[in-house]
Amino acid sequence: MVRGNNWIGTLFIFAARCKGKMLLSVICAIISVAAGIVPYFGVYKIISMFIEGVPAIGPLLFWSAVCLTGYLLKLLFHGISTSLSHISAYTILEAIRLKIADKLMKAPLGSVLNETAGKFKNTIVDRVEAIEVPLAHVIPEMISHLLLPIGVFIYLWVIDWRMALAALVTMPVAGVLLAVGLKGFNKRYEAYMKASNHVNSVIVEYVEGIEVIKTFNQSAISYEKFAKAVSSFKNFTMAWFESTWALMNLSLSILPSTLLWTLPVGTALYLKGALTPSELTMCLILSMGIVGPLTKFAVFVNDAKAMEYVVNDADKLLNLPELPNTQTRAQITGYDVELKDVSFSYGAESADVLHGVNLRLPQGSFSALVGPSGGGKTTVARLIARFWDVTDGSISIGGRDVRQIPLSQLAELISYVTQDNFLFNCSLKENIRLGKPSATDEEVFEAAKAARCAEFILRLENGYDTSAGEAGKRLSGGEKQRIAIARAILKNAPIVILDEATAFTDPENEEQIQKSITALTRGKTLLVIAHRLSTIKNAGQIIVLKKGHVVRVGTHSQLLEECPLYRDMWQAHIGAKIWSAADGKRKETKGHV
Repeated sequence: MVRGNNWIGTLFIFAARCKGKMLLSVICAIISVAAGIVPYFGVYKIISMFIEGVPAIGPLLFWSAVCLTGYLLKLLFHGISTSLSHISAYTILEAIRLKIADKLMKAPLGSVLNETAGKFKNTIVDRVEAIEVPLAHVIPEMISHLLLPIGVFIYLWVIDWRMALAALVTMPVAGVLLAVGLKGFNKRYEAYMKASNHVNSVIVEYVEGIEVIKTFNQSAISYEKFAKAVSSFKNFTMAWFESTWALMNLSLSILPSTLLWTLPVGTALYLKGALTPSELTMCLILSMGIVGPLTKFAVFVNDAKAMEYVVNDADKLLNLPELPNTQTRAQITGYDVELKDVSFSYGAESADVLHGVNLRLPQGSFSALVGPSGGGKTTVARLIARFWDVTDGSISIGGRDVRQIPLSQLAELISYVTQDNFLFNCSLKENIRLGKPSATDEEVFEAAKAARCAEFILRLENGYDTSAGEAGKRLSGGEKQRIAIARAILKNAPIVILDEATAFTDPENEEQIQKSITALTRGKTLLVIAHRLSTIKNAGQIIVLKKGHVVRVGTHSQLLEECPLYRDMWQAHIGAKIWSAADGKRKETKGHV
Protein backbone atom coordinates (compact mmCIF):
# COMPACT_ATOMS: atom_id res chain seq x y z
CA MET A 1 0.00 0.00 0.00
CA VAL A 2 1.24 3.47 -0.91
CA ARG A 3 -0.86 5.98 0.94
CA GLY A 4 -0.21 8.93 3.22
CA ASN A 5 -2.67 10.91 5.31
CA ASN A 6 -3.14 13.25 2.32
CA TRP A 7 -1.73 13.73 -1.16
CA ILE A 8 1.31 15.57 0.19
CA GLY A 9 2.03 12.66 2.53
CA THR A 10 1.68 10.26 -0.39
CA LEU A 11 4.02 12.41 -2.48
CA PHE A 12 6.65 12.27 0.25
CA ILE A 13 6.30 8.49 0.30
CA PHE A 14 7.13 8.50 -3.43
CA ALA A 15 10.03 10.86 -2.66
CA ALA A 16 11.47 8.68 0.09
CA ARG A 17 14.48 7.73 -2.08
CA CYS A 18 15.51 11.35 -2.51
CA LYS A 19 14.30 13.10 0.64
CA GLY A 20 17.88 14.15 1.43
CA LYS A 21 18.23 15.85 -1.95
CA MET A 22 14.83 17.53 -1.57
CA LEU A 23 15.73 18.86 1.90
CA LEU A 24 19.09 20.14 0.63
CA SER A 25 17.31 21.73 -2.35
CA VAL A 26 14.99 23.63 0.01
CA ILE A 27 17.92 24.76 2.18
CA CYS A 28 19.83 25.99 -0.89
CA ALA A 29 16.69 27.80 -2.10
CA ILE A 30 16.40 29.57 1.27
CA ILE A 31 20.08 30.54 1.16
CA SER A 32 19.54 31.81 -2.39
CA VAL A 33 16.64 33.98 -1.23
CA ALA A 34 18.60 35.27 1.74
CA ALA A 35 21.54 36.10 -0.52
CA GLY A 36 19.08 37.89 -2.82
CA ILE A 37 18.25 40.33 0.00
CA VAL A 38 21.94 41.25 0.46
CA PRO A 39 22.10 43.53 -2.64
CA TYR A 40 19.13 45.51 -1.26
CA PHE A 41 21.09 46.21 1.90
CA GLY A 42 24.20 47.07 -0.13
CA VAL A 43 22.22 49.48 -2.32
CA TYR A 44 20.78 51.07 0.81
CA LYS A 45 24.32 51.70 2.14
CA ILE A 46 25.51 53.13 -1.19
CA ILE A 47 22.47 55.46 -1.44
CA SER A 48 23.10 56.57 2.15
CA MET A 49 26.72 57.44 1.29
CA PHE A 50 25.64 59.54 -1.72
CA ILE A 51 22.97 61.37 0.28
CA GLU A 52 25.40 62.13 3.10
CA GLY A 53 28.04 63.49 0.70
CA VAL A 54 30.67 62.37 -1.78
CA PRO A 55 31.40 58.69 -0.88
CA ALA A 56 34.92 57.40 -0.50
CA ILE A 57 36.10 54.94 -3.13
CA GLY A 58 36.96 52.25 -0.58
CA PRO A 59 33.51 51.94 1.08
CA LEU A 60 31.79 52.32 -2.32
CA LEU A 61 33.81 49.44 -3.77
CA PHE A 62 33.24 47.39 -0.62
CA TRP A 63 29.46 47.69 -0.72
CA SER A 64 29.46 47.15 -4.48
CA ALA A 65 31.40 43.95 -3.86
CA VAL A 66 28.87 42.97 -1.19
CA CYS A 67 26.02 43.47 -3.70
CA LEU A 68 27.86 41.45 -6.35
CA THR A 69 28.71 38.68 -3.87
CA GLY A 70 25.11 38.48 -2.72
CA TYR A 71 23.89 38.27 -6.32
CA LEU A 72 26.45 35.58 -7.23
CA LEU A 73 25.57 33.56 -4.12
CA LYS A 74 21.91 33.86 -5.07
CA LEU A 75 22.65 32.46 -8.57
CA LEU A 76 24.94 29.73 -7.22
CA PHE A 77 22.57 28.37 -4.59
CA HIS A 78 19.58 28.73 -6.90
CA GLY A 79 21.44 26.63 -9.47
CA ILE A 80 22.31 23.99 -6.85
CA SER A 81 18.73 24.00 -5.55
CA THR A 82 17.26 23.67 -9.06
CA SER A 83 19.66 20.86 -10.01
CA LEU A 84 18.85 18.88 -6.87
CA SER A 85 15.12 19.46 -7.25
CA HIS A 86 15.14 18.33 -10.89
CA ILE A 87 17.11 15.18 -10.02
CA SER A 88 14.60 14.53 -7.26
CA ALA A 89 11.66 15.23 -9.55
CA TYR A 90 12.77 12.71 -12.16
CA THR A 91 13.56 10.19 -9.41
CA ILE A 92 10.01 10.60 -8.11
CA LEU A 93 8.57 10.27 -11.63
CA GLU A 94 10.58 7.08 -12.11
CA ALA A 95 9.37 5.72 -8.77
CA ILE A 96 5.73 6.46 -9.59
CA ARG A 97 5.89 4.85 -13.04
CA LEU A 98 7.77 1.77 -11.84
CA LYS A 99 5.38 1.27 -8.93
CA ILE A 100 2.35 1.58 -11.24
CA ALA A 101 3.85 -0.88 -13.74
CA ASP A 102 4.60 -3.33 -10.92
CA LYS A 103 1.08 -2.96 -9.51
CA LEU A 104 -0.56 -3.58 -12.90
CA MET A 105 1.35 -6.86 -13.12
CA LYS A 106 0.06 -7.94 -9.69
CA ALA A 107 -3.52 -6.72 -10.01
CA PRO A 108 -6.25 -9.02 -11.40
CA LEU A 109 -6.54 -8.63 -15.15
CA GLY A 110 -10.18 -7.60 -14.82
CA SER A 111 -9.27 -4.59 -12.69
CA VAL A 112 -6.89 -3.44 -15.41
CA LEU A 113 -9.22 -4.13 -18.34
CA ASN A 114 -12.04 -2.18 -16.68
CA GLU A 115 -10.11 1.05 -17.25
CA THR A 116 -9.57 2.65 -20.65
CA ALA A 117 -6.15 2.71 -22.30
CA GLY A 118 -6.54 6.48 -22.59
CA LYS A 119 -6.83 6.88 -18.83
CA PHE A 120 -3.75 4.74 -18.19
CA LYS A 121 -1.81 6.65 -20.84
CA ASN A 122 -3.04 9.96 -19.44
CA THR A 123 -1.97 9.08 -15.90
CA ILE A 124 1.28 7.17 -16.49
CA VAL A 125 2.64 9.26 -19.38
CA ASP A 126 1.07 12.72 -19.58
CA ARG A 127 0.02 13.50 -16.03
CA VAL A 128 3.09 12.05 -14.36
CA GLU A 129 5.32 13.92 -16.81
CA ALA A 130 3.33 17.12 -16.25
CA ILE A 131 4.25 17.22 -12.55
CA GLU A 132 7.98 17.35 -13.28
CA VAL A 133 8.07 21.14 -13.59
CA PRO A 134 5.92 21.92 -10.53
CA LEU A 135 7.66 19.20 -8.55
CA ALA A 136 11.07 20.62 -9.42
CA HIS A 137 10.05 24.20 -8.59
CA VAL A 138 7.03 24.32 -6.29
CA ILE A 139 8.51 22.57 -3.25
CA PRO A 140 11.81 24.51 -2.98
CA GLU A 141 10.62 27.76 -4.56
CA MET A 142 7.28 28.02 -2.78
CA ILE A 143 9.06 27.84 0.57
CA SER A 144 11.74 30.31 -0.47
CA HIS A 145 9.26 32.69 -2.12
CA LEU A 146 7.25 32.69 1.08
CA LEU A 147 10.34 33.47 3.16
CA LEU A 148 11.41 36.39 0.96
CA PRO A 149 8.28 38.54 1.60
CA ILE A 150 8.52 37.66 5.30
CA GLY A 151 12.17 38.73 5.37
CA VAL A 152 11.40 41.95 3.49
CA PHE A 153 8.46 42.69 5.80
CA ILE A 154 10.70 42.26 8.87
CA TYR A 155 13.33 44.52 7.29
CA LEU A 156 10.67 47.19 6.58
CA TRP A 157 9.34 46.84 10.14
CA VAL A 158 12.83 47.49 11.50
CA ILE A 159 13.02 50.71 9.42
CA ASP A 160 9.45 51.83 10.21
CA TRP A 161 6.41 49.70 11.10
CA ARG A 162 4.06 52.05 9.24
CA MET A 163 5.92 51.51 5.98
CA ALA A 164 5.76 47.74 6.56
CA LEU A 165 1.98 47.88 6.91
CA ALA A 166 1.64 50.21 3.90
CA ALA A 167 3.49 47.67 1.76
CA LEU A 168 0.85 45.05 2.62
CA VAL A 169 -2.29 47.12 1.93
CA THR A 170 -2.86 45.66 -1.56
CA MET A 171 -2.62 42.05 -0.38
CA PRO A 172 -6.05 41.70 1.32
CA VAL A 173 -7.82 43.28 -1.66
CA ALA A 174 -5.98 41.11 -4.17
CA GLY A 175 -6.46 38.08 -1.90
CA VAL A 176 -10.25 38.52 -1.75
CA LEU A 177 -10.49 38.85 -5.52
CA LEU A 178 -8.23 35.80 -5.97
CA ALA A 179 -10.37 33.76 -3.53
CA VAL A 180 -13.55 34.68 -5.44
CA GLY A 181 -11.85 33.75 -8.72
CA LEU A 182 -10.80 30.38 -7.30
CA LYS A 183 -14.26 29.63 -5.91
CA GLY A 184 -15.30 26.17 -7.04
CA PHE A 185 -11.73 25.52 -8.25
CA ASN A 186 -11.69 21.91 -6.92
CA LYS A 187 -14.91 20.90 -8.68
CA ARG A 188 -13.88 22.57 -11.92
CA TYR A 189 -10.44 21.01 -11.84
CA GLU A 190 -11.98 17.59 -11.23
CA ALA A 191 -14.30 18.13 -14.22
CA TYR A 192 -11.29 19.27 -16.25
CA MET A 193 -9.43 16.06 -15.41
CA LYS A 194 -12.44 13.92 -16.41
CA ALA A 195 -12.72 15.82 -19.69
CA SER A 196 -8.98 15.36 -20.27
CA ASN A 197 -9.22 11.60 -19.61
CA HIS A 198 -12.16 11.35 -22.03
CA VAL A 199 -10.42 13.18 -24.88
CA ASN A 200 -7.29 11.07 -24.34
CA SER A 201 -9.36 7.87 -24.54
CA VAL A 202 -11.00 9.02 -27.77
CA ILE A 203 -7.63 9.95 -29.27
CA VAL A 204 -6.10 6.57 -28.36
CA GLU A 205 -9.18 4.76 -29.72
CA TYR A 206 -9.04 6.75 -32.97
CA VAL A 207 -5.33 6.12 -33.55
CA GLU A 208 -5.43 2.42 -32.59
CA GLY A 209 -8.57 1.78 -34.67
CA ILE A 210 -7.59 3.77 -37.74
CA GLU A 211 -7.03 0.60 -39.79
CA VAL A 212 -10.56 -0.64 -39.05
CA ILE A 213 -11.96 2.85 -39.63
CA LYS A 214 -10.44 2.99 -43.12
CA THR A 215 -11.32 -0.62 -43.94
CA PHE A 216 -15.03 -0.11 -43.23
CA ASN A 217 -15.14 3.41 -44.62
CA GLN A 218 -16.10 4.91 -41.26
CA SER A 219 -13.57 7.74 -41.37
CA ALA A 220 -16.23 10.47 -41.41
CA ILE A 221 -18.15 9.08 -38.42
CA SER A 222 -15.02 8.31 -36.40
CA TYR A 223 -13.42 11.64 -37.20
CA GLU A 224 -16.64 13.37 -36.17
CA LYS A 225 -16.47 11.62 -32.77
CA PHE A 226 -12.80 12.55 -32.48
CA ALA A 227 -13.44 16.18 -33.47
CA LYS A 228 -16.39 16.50 -31.06
CA ALA A 229 -14.30 15.22 -28.15
CA VAL A 230 -11.47 17.66 -28.90
CA SER A 231 -13.89 20.54 -29.47
CA SER A 232 -15.80 19.75 -26.27
CA PHE A 233 -12.55 19.75 -24.29
CA LYS A 234 -11.54 23.08 -25.85
CA ASN A 235 -14.94 24.63 -25.11
CA PHE A 236 -14.82 23.41 -21.51
CA THR A 237 -11.36 24.86 -20.84
CA MET A 238 -12.18 28.13 -22.60
CA ALA A 239 -15.41 28.52 -20.61
CA TRP A 240 -13.48 27.97 -17.39
CA PHE A 241 -10.84 30.49 -18.44
CA GLU A 242 -13.39 33.10 -19.47
CA SER A 243 -15.26 32.77 -16.16
CA THR A 244 -12.15 33.52 -14.11
CA TRP A 245 -9.76 35.62 -16.18
CA ALA A 246 -11.27 39.02 -15.26
CA LEU A 247 -11.01 38.55 -11.48
CA MET A 248 -7.63 36.81 -11.72
CA ASN A 249 -6.14 39.56 -13.88
CA LEU A 250 -7.65 42.26 -11.66
CA SER A 251 -6.17 40.70 -8.52
CA LEU A 252 -2.75 40.31 -10.19
CA SER A 253 -2.96 43.97 -11.29
CA ILE A 254 -3.81 45.26 -7.82
CA LEU A 255 -1.20 43.17 -6.00
CA PRO A 256 1.89 44.91 -7.52
CA SER A 257 0.52 48.41 -6.88
CA THR A 258 2.26 48.75 -3.51
CA LEU A 259 3.84 52.02 -4.63
CA LEU A 260 0.40 53.67 -4.60
CA TRP A 261 0.40 53.24 -0.82
CA THR A 262 4.06 53.26 0.23
CA LEU A 263 4.91 56.43 -1.73
CA PRO A 264 2.35 58.77 -0.06
CA VAL A 265 2.86 57.20 3.38
CA GLY A 266 6.65 57.34 3.00
CA THR A 267 6.53 60.94 1.78
CA ALA A 268 4.42 61.94 4.77
CA LEU A 269 6.80 60.23 7.18
CA TYR A 270 9.78 61.88 5.49
CA LEU A 271 8.19 65.32 5.81
CA LYS A 272 7.60 64.63 9.50
CA GLY A 273 11.26 63.62 9.87
CA ALA A 274 10.43 60.00 10.73
CA LEU A 275 12.37 58.71 7.69
CA THR A 276 15.66 59.74 6.18
CA PRO A 277 15.92 60.02 2.38
CA SER A 278 17.94 56.79 2.20
CA GLU A 279 15.40 54.97 4.40
CA LEU A 280 12.53 56.21 2.22
CA THR A 281 14.29 55.04 -0.91
CA MET A 282 15.03 51.67 0.66
CA CYS A 283 11.41 51.21 1.78
CA LEU A 284 10.11 51.97 -1.73
CA ILE A 285 12.54 49.51 -3.31
CA LEU A 286 11.77 46.76 -0.79
CA SER A 287 7.99 47.22 -1.06
CA MET A 288 8.19 46.50 -4.77
CA GLY A 289 10.43 43.50 -4.01
CA ILE A 290 7.57 41.82 -2.12
CA VAL A 291 5.38 41.64 -5.22
CA GLY A 292 7.31 39.24 -7.44
CA PRO A 293 7.29 36.22 -5.11
CA LEU A 294 3.63 36.73 -4.18
CA THR A 295 2.41 36.83 -7.78
CA LYS A 296 3.97 33.41 -8.32
CA PHE A 297 1.70 31.94 -5.67
CA ALA A 298 -1.25 31.97 -8.10
CA VAL A 299 0.82 29.77 -10.42
CA PHE A 300 1.90 27.59 -7.51
CA VAL A 301 -1.75 27.00 -6.53
CA ASN A 302 -2.53 25.58 -9.99
CA ASP A 303 0.70 23.55 -10.05
CA ALA A 304 0.00 22.18 -6.58
CA LYS A 305 -3.51 21.15 -7.68
CA ALA A 306 -2.06 19.41 -10.74
CA MET A 307 0.31 17.48 -8.48
CA GLU A 308 -2.55 16.58 -6.13
CA TYR A 309 -4.59 14.98 -8.92
CA VAL A 310 -1.64 13.10 -10.39
CA VAL A 311 -0.58 11.78 -7.00
CA ASN A 312 -4.16 10.75 -6.16
CA ASP A 313 -4.65 9.07 -9.57
CA ALA A 314 -1.35 7.24 -9.19
CA ASP A 315 -2.30 6.30 -5.64
CA LYS A 316 -5.61 4.81 -6.85
CA LEU A 317 -3.73 2.64 -9.33
CA LEU A 318 -1.21 1.66 -6.69
CA ASN A 319 -4.00 0.59 -4.34
CA LEU A 320 -5.75 -1.70 -6.80
CA PRO A 321 -6.47 -5.03 -5.10
CA GLU A 322 -3.75 -7.60 -5.68
CA LEU A 323 -4.13 -11.31 -6.21
CA PRO A 324 -3.02 -12.95 -2.94
CA ASN A 325 0.39 -14.48 -3.54
CA THR A 326 2.27 -16.98 -1.46
CA GLN A 327 6.07 -16.91 -1.51
CA THR A 328 6.67 -20.60 -0.69
CA ARG A 329 7.06 -22.81 -3.75
CA ALA A 330 4.42 -25.51 -3.91
CA GLN A 331 5.17 -29.21 -4.32
CA ILE A 332 3.40 -30.28 -7.51
CA THR A 333 2.85 -34.04 -7.95
CA GLY A 334 1.66 -33.84 -11.55
CA TYR A 335 0.26 -31.59 -14.25
CA ASP A 336 -3.39 -32.55 -14.34
CA VAL A 337 -5.84 -29.64 -14.05
CA GLU A 338 -9.14 -29.88 -12.18
CA LEU A 339 -12.02 -27.41 -11.77
CA LYS A 340 -14.45 -28.13 -8.91
CA ASP A 341 -17.79 -26.29 -8.73
CA VAL A 342 -16.23 -23.17 -10.27
CA SER A 343 -18.39 -20.08 -10.48
CA PHE A 344 -17.13 -16.67 -11.50
CA SER A 345 -18.31 -13.10 -11.96
CA TYR A 346 -16.33 -10.04 -13.01
CA GLY A 347 -17.48 -7.94 -10.07
CA ALA A 348 -19.72 -7.86 -7.00
CA GLU A 349 -22.55 -6.33 -9.05
CA SER A 350 -22.05 -8.53 -12.14
CA ALA A 351 -23.91 -11.74 -12.90
CA ASP A 352 -21.97 -15.01 -12.88
CA VAL A 353 -20.47 -15.96 -16.24
CA LEU A 354 -19.61 -19.48 -15.04
CA HIS A 355 -21.95 -21.64 -12.98
CA GLY A 356 -20.68 -24.65 -11.03
CA VAL A 357 -18.24 -25.84 -13.70
CA ASN A 358 -16.61 -29.23 -13.05
CA LEU A 359 -13.78 -30.36 -15.37
CA ARG A 360 -10.71 -32.52 -15.25
CA LEU A 361 -7.85 -32.24 -17.75
CA PRO A 362 -5.62 -35.32 -17.21
CA GLN A 363 -1.85 -34.89 -17.42
CA GLY A 364 -0.59 -35.24 -20.98
CA SER A 365 -4.12 -35.18 -22.44
CA PHE A 366 -5.59 -33.12 -25.27
CA SER A 367 -8.79 -31.37 -24.20
CA ALA A 368 -10.84 -28.85 -26.14
CA LEU A 369 -13.38 -26.19 -25.13
CA VAL A 370 -16.05 -25.37 -27.70
CA GLY A 371 -19.39 -23.59 -27.68
CA PRO A 372 -21.19 -20.44 -28.75
CA SER A 373 -19.47 -17.09 -28.32
CA GLY A 374 -19.86 -15.58 -24.88
CA GLY A 375 -20.21 -18.99 -23.25
CA GLY A 376 -17.23 -18.55 -20.93
CA LYS A 377 -14.52 -20.51 -22.76
CA THR A 378 -11.81 -17.84 -22.51
CA THR A 379 -12.85 -17.14 -18.91
CA VAL A 380 -12.16 -20.79 -18.00
CA ALA A 381 -8.73 -20.62 -19.64
CA ARG A 382 -7.84 -17.37 -17.88
CA LEU A 383 -8.98 -18.68 -14.52
CA ILE A 384 -6.68 -21.69 -14.92
CA ALA A 385 -3.80 -19.28 -15.59
CA ARG A 386 -5.11 -17.28 -12.59
CA PHE A 387 -5.66 -13.98 -14.35
CA TRP A 388 -8.49 -13.72 -11.80
CA ASP A 389 -9.51 -15.76 -8.76
CA VAL A 390 -12.68 -17.84 -8.88
CA THR A 391 -15.75 -16.47 -7.10
CA ASP A 392 -16.68 -19.94 -5.78
CA GLY A 393 -15.15 -23.36 -6.06
CA SER A 394 -11.50 -24.15 -6.76
CA ILE A 395 -8.98 -24.85 -9.53
CA SER A 396 -6.06 -27.16 -8.83
CA ILE A 397 -2.92 -28.26 -10.68
CA GLY A 398 -1.32 -31.49 -9.56
CA GLY A 399 -3.65 -31.57 -6.58
CA ARG A 400 -2.69 -28.08 -5.36
CA ASP A 401 -5.09 -25.15 -5.43
CA VAL A 402 -3.68 -22.53 -7.80
CA ARG A 403 -4.15 -19.95 -5.02
CA GLN A 404 -1.54 -21.88 -3.01
CA ILE A 405 0.98 -21.76 -5.86
CA PRO A 406 3.20 -18.64 -6.16
CA LEU A 407 2.31 -16.60 -9.24
CA SER A 408 5.89 -16.88 -10.52
CA GLN A 409 5.75 -20.68 -10.24
CA LEU A 410 2.31 -20.78 -11.86
CA ALA A 411 3.69 -18.76 -14.77
CA GLU A 412 6.41 -21.40 -15.18
CA LEU A 413 3.78 -24.15 -15.34
CA ILE A 414 1.54 -22.63 -18.02
CA SER A 415 2.11 -21.39 -21.57
CA TYR A 416 -0.81 -19.28 -22.81
CA VAL A 417 -1.07 -18.57 -26.55
CA THR A 418 -3.95 -16.39 -27.74
CA GLN A 419 -5.34 -15.23 -31.08
CA ASP A 420 -3.98 -11.73 -30.38
CA ASN A 421 -0.26 -12.28 -29.95
CA PHE A 422 1.61 -9.18 -28.84
CA LEU A 423 5.18 -8.71 -29.99
CA PHE A 424 7.49 -6.10 -28.53
CA ASN A 425 9.39 -3.55 -30.59
CA CYS A 426 12.67 -5.43 -30.47
CA SER A 427 14.36 -8.14 -32.54
CA LEU A 428 12.53 -11.34 -33.39
CA LYS A 429 15.23 -13.24 -31.53
CA GLU A 430 14.56 -11.29 -28.33
CA ASN A 431 10.80 -11.68 -28.79
CA ILE A 432 11.23 -15.46 -28.88
CA ARG A 433 13.71 -15.35 -25.99
CA LEU A 434 11.00 -13.85 -23.74
CA GLY A 435 9.85 -17.45 -23.25
CA LYS A 436 13.15 -18.22 -21.51
CA PRO A 437 15.35 -15.17 -20.88
CA SER A 438 18.40 -17.34 -20.10
CA ALA A 439 18.16 -19.25 -23.40
CA THR A 440 21.16 -19.34 -25.72
CA ASP A 441 20.90 -18.25 -29.34
CA GLU A 442 20.98 -21.91 -30.40
CA GLU A 443 17.99 -22.69 -28.19
CA VAL A 444 16.14 -19.75 -29.71
CA PHE A 445 16.93 -20.99 -33.24
CA GLU A 446 15.76 -24.52 -32.40
CA ALA A 447 12.48 -23.21 -30.98
CA ALA A 448 11.97 -21.11 -34.12
CA LYS A 449 12.57 -24.16 -36.33
CA ALA A 450 10.08 -26.23 -34.31
CA ALA A 451 7.49 -23.46 -34.67
CA ARG A 452 8.11 -23.23 -38.44
CA CYS A 453 9.43 -19.66 -38.06
CA ALA A 454 12.96 -20.12 -39.37
CA GLU A 455 11.98 -20.11 -43.04
CA PHE A 456 10.30 -16.69 -43.08
CA ILE A 457 12.75 -15.18 -40.55
CA LEU A 458 15.80 -16.07 -42.65
CA ARG A 459 14.19 -14.42 -45.69
CA LEU A 460 14.21 -11.10 -43.84
CA GLU A 461 17.11 -8.72 -44.46
CA ASN A 462 18.44 -8.91 -40.90
CA GLY A 463 17.18 -12.39 -40.08
CA TYR A 464 16.68 -12.98 -36.37
CA ASP A 465 17.90 -9.43 -35.63
CA THR A 466 14.99 -7.93 -37.58
CA SER A 467 12.81 -5.71 -35.41
CA ALA A 468 9.21 -6.86 -35.04
CA GLY A 469 8.07 -3.23 -35.14
CA GLU A 470 5.63 -1.62 -32.76
CA ALA A 471 3.25 -4.34 -31.50
CA GLY A 472 4.67 -6.65 -34.23
CA LYS A 473 3.26 -4.60 -37.10
CA ARG A 474 5.99 -5.70 -39.51
CA LEU A 475 4.74 -9.31 -39.48
CA SER A 476 1.56 -10.91 -40.76
CA GLY A 477 -0.97 -12.40 -38.35
CA GLY A 478 0.20 -15.95 -39.05
CA GLU A 479 3.85 -15.00 -38.63
CA LYS A 480 3.14 -13.33 -35.30
CA GLN A 481 1.32 -16.43 -34.11
CA ARG A 482 4.25 -18.66 -35.02
CA ILE A 483 6.64 -16.33 -33.17
CA ALA A 484 4.35 -16.58 -30.12
CA ILE A 485 4.31 -20.37 -30.42
CA ALA A 486 8.13 -20.41 -30.72
CA ARG A 487 8.22 -18.37 -27.52
CA ALA A 488 5.99 -20.96 -25.82
CA ILE A 489 8.08 -23.85 -27.17
CA LEU A 490 11.20 -22.25 -25.70
CA LYS A 491 9.41 -21.80 -22.36
CA ASN A 492 8.63 -25.56 -22.38
CA ALA A 493 5.85 -25.33 -19.78
CA PRO A 494 4.07 -28.61 -18.93
CA ILE A 495 0.59 -27.10 -19.41
CA VAL A 496 -0.35 -25.37 -22.67
CA ILE A 497 -3.49 -23.29 -23.28
CA LEU A 498 -4.30 -22.28 -26.85
CA ASP A 499 -7.07 -19.67 -27.00
CA GLU A 500 -8.24 -19.48 -30.62
CA ALA A 501 -4.60 -19.68 -31.72
CA THR A 502 -5.58 -20.32 -35.36
CA ALA A 503 -8.68 -18.11 -35.50
CA PHE A 504 -7.37 -15.51 -37.93
CA THR A 505 -4.98 -17.56 -40.07
CA ASP A 506 -5.32 -18.13 -43.78
CA PRO A 507 -5.17 -21.69 -45.22
CA GLU A 508 -1.52 -21.26 -46.25
CA ASN A 509 -0.48 -20.32 -42.72
CA GLU A 510 -2.81 -22.73 -40.92
CA GLU A 511 -0.91 -25.83 -41.99
CA GLN A 512 2.37 -24.34 -40.74
CA ILE A 513 0.76 -23.24 -37.49
CA GLN A 514 -0.78 -26.68 -36.92
CA LYS A 515 2.69 -28.22 -37.30
CA SER A 516 4.17 -25.73 -34.87
CA ILE A 517 1.35 -26.40 -32.40
CA THR A 518 2.08 -30.12 -32.66
CA ALA A 519 5.72 -29.41 -31.75
CA LEU A 520 4.62 -27.18 -28.86
CA THR A 521 2.11 -29.57 -27.30
CA ARG A 522 3.92 -32.90 -27.56
CA GLY A 523 3.67 -34.59 -24.16
CA LYS A 524 1.91 -31.58 -22.55
CA THR A 525 -1.41 -31.13 -20.78
CA LEU A 526 -3.18 -29.29 -23.58
CA LEU A 527 -6.35 -27.19 -23.51
CA VAL A 528 -7.51 -25.75 -26.83
CA ILE A 529 -10.30 -23.23 -27.37
CA ALA A 530 -11.39 -23.36 -31.00
CA HIS A 531 -14.16 -22.33 -33.36
CA ARG A 532 -12.70 -24.44 -36.18
CA LEU A 533 -13.93 -27.81 -34.95
CA SER A 534 -11.86 -29.71 -37.50
CA THR A 535 -8.73 -28.71 -35.56
CA ILE A 536 -9.90 -30.43 -32.36
CA LYS A 537 -11.88 -33.46 -33.55
CA ASN A 538 -9.01 -35.73 -32.42
CA ALA A 539 -9.06 -34.35 -28.88
CA GLY A 540 -9.24 -36.89 -26.05
CA GLN A 541 -12.18 -34.97 -24.63
CA ILE A 542 -14.23 -32.09 -25.97
CA ILE A 543 -16.09 -29.90 -23.47
CA VAL A 544 -19.17 -28.12 -24.81
CA LEU A 545 -19.82 -24.90 -22.89
CA LYS A 546 -22.89 -22.69 -23.20
CA LYS A 547 -23.79 -19.66 -21.06
CA GLY A 548 -21.32 -20.69 -18.38
CA HIS A 549 -22.63 -24.26 -18.05
CA VAL A 550 -20.99 -27.50 -19.18
CA VAL A 551 -23.49 -28.98 -21.61
CA ARG A 552 -21.63 -32.19 -22.46
CA VAL A 553 -18.17 -33.79 -22.37
CA GLY A 554 -17.06 -36.49 -24.78
CA THR A 555 -15.11 -37.39 -27.89
CA HIS A 556 -15.95 -36.04 -31.32
CA SER A 557 -17.93 -39.12 -32.33
CA GLN A 558 -19.76 -39.31 -28.99
CA LEU A 559 -20.81 -35.67 -29.16
CA LEU A 560 -22.08 -36.01 -32.73
CA GLU A 561 -24.43 -38.72 -31.48
CA GLU A 562 -25.37 -37.32 -28.05
CA CYS A 563 -25.10 -33.50 -28.16
CA PRO A 564 -27.44 -31.60 -30.53
CA LEU A 565 -25.57 -28.33 -29.91
CA TYR A 566 -22.23 -29.84 -30.93
CA ARG A 567 -23.85 -31.57 -33.91
CA ASP A 568 -25.31 -28.26 -35.12
CA MET A 569 -21.94 -26.53 -34.67
CA TRP A 570 -20.21 -29.30 -36.64
CA GLN A 571 -22.73 -29.09 -39.49
CA ALA A 572 -22.29 -25.32 -39.63
CA HIS A 573 -18.51 -25.77 -39.67
CA ILE A 574 -18.60 -28.39 -42.45
CA GLY A 575 -20.96 -26.20 -44.47
CA ALA A 576 -18.60 -23.25 -44.13
CA LYS A 577 -15.64 -25.37 -45.25
CA ILE A 578 -17.54 -26.67 -48.29
CA TRP A 579 -18.56 -23.12 -49.23
CA SER A 580 -14.98 -21.89 -48.76
CA ALA A 581 -13.58 -24.72 -50.92
CA ALA A 582 -16.17 -24.08 -53.66
CA ASP A 583 -15.42 -20.36 -53.58
CA GLY A 584 -11.70 -21.14 -53.93
CA LYS A 585 -12.33 -23.34 -56.96
CA ARG A 586 -14.43 -20.66 -58.61
CA LYS A 587 -11.61 -18.13 -58.14
CA GLU A 588 -9.07 -20.64 -59.49
CA THR A 589 -11.22 -21.35 -62.59
CA LYS A 590 -11.77 -17.65 -63.16
CA GLY A 591 -8.02 -17.10 -62.95
CA HIS A 592 -7.33 -19.74 -65.60
CA VAL A 593 -9.94 -18.21 -67.91
